Amino acid sequence: MSQLILASSSPRRKELLARIGVAFEICPAKGEEIISSTEPSDVVMELSEQKAKEVAAMIRQYNESHKELTTPQDILVIGADTVVAAEGAILGKPKDEEDAFRMLSMLSGKTHGVYTGVTFVFIDKTGRAGAHTFFERTEVSMSLMSAEEIRRYIATGEPMDKAGAYGIQGKCAVYIEKINGDYNNVVGLPVAAIYRELKKLGVDLYKW
Repeated sequence: MSQLILASSSPRRKELLARIGVAFEICPAKGEEIISSTEPSDVVMELSEQKAKEVAAMIRQYNESHKELTTPQDILVIGADTVVAAEGAILGKPKDEEDAFRMLSMLSGKTHGVYTGVTFVFIDKTGRAGAHTFFERTEVSMSLMSAEEIRRYIATGEPMDKAGAYGIQGKCAVYIEKINGDYNNVVGLPVAAIYRELKKLGVDLYKW
């Protein structure tokens, strides 16, 4: 008996993981994000690791204190974090509409990188744990957006909860010229890379 847990409340990550046909539960991390690097790949790996380890610790603590209610099982926790990197800056979610305008103006007419870090935390039936972290990068080229187009897009509300202030799978699709890499990585969860990395570790996601 085993369990797969997604340490994220993101509806996009939930949809992507559900789309590939695996059963999982959601237990979002709630701790403060702490960054010690300015390199996008390091940042997303660090944040994904924090999320996965926070949720794994909660699960271990619960299982140890409620042994009469839980059945020993192998558990895999998946944590993920996504940022956009452009002009030497890391762009997370915008603080407000003006911040969204600043980000979209920076991305307009240029190519930027989207980084998603993923961490697996494995907990076996005895409570022992191990972790594995990696990142995926995708290049996205945007067409030139006028100030009016940026304002109109921001008015939809879509940019406000997304890294880099845009959703490639939503209304911003009309401004995407091309991508180089995994589309799902830009949405928020590189499911193909997750499957590959688990295979390297000897884990079949569909038999977990």
